[in-house]
Amino acid sequence: MKLGHAIPFAAVLVLTAVTDAAAQFPPQQQPPCFNEFMPLRNEAEKRGTAIQAASKRKAPREEVCTLFRRFAEAEAKYVKYAETNATWCGIPAEAVKQMKSNHGQTLKIRRQVCAAAAPAQPRGPSLGDALGTTPTPHSSTRTGRGTFDTLTGANPLTR
Repeated sequence: MKLGHAIPFAAVLVLTAVTDAAAQFPPQQQPPCFNEFMPLRNEAEKRGTAIQAASKRKAPREEVCTLFRRFAEAEAKYVKYAETNATWCGIPAEAVKQMKSNHGQTLKIRRQVCAAAAPAQPRGPSLGDALGTTPTPHSSTRTGRGTFDTLTGANPLTR
């Protein structure tokens, strides 16, 4: 999948992951940890929406990378809270498993987006540079007159 196609897909995945967990509880019955859980969920959703907006306006990859990092941080807090307090909050084990799976996908997509956004690393000195030797010519600059020139049948050693 090309990176340009991965970003909108990731944005949808992000919002789906955040809203799936909220749908686990009926609206009339709030879990005991609702007041602590919802701000984490809302922050992750807000950051997911920012990714989706950036992908719609075709933001630069560096910006999208930053947004993915911020989202992954918020999602990690959200998932960790759900995992730590699943029993006390009444969060089903399947919902926690799904959150962790979605977070893994987020991290994978973040790595892809940020790798594509990273500037090319400047090439450092080679071993030849460090030793002070001159580089050998590439095969494209050879004249075809090597030690055993098989094209002409001549052996330079017999000359």
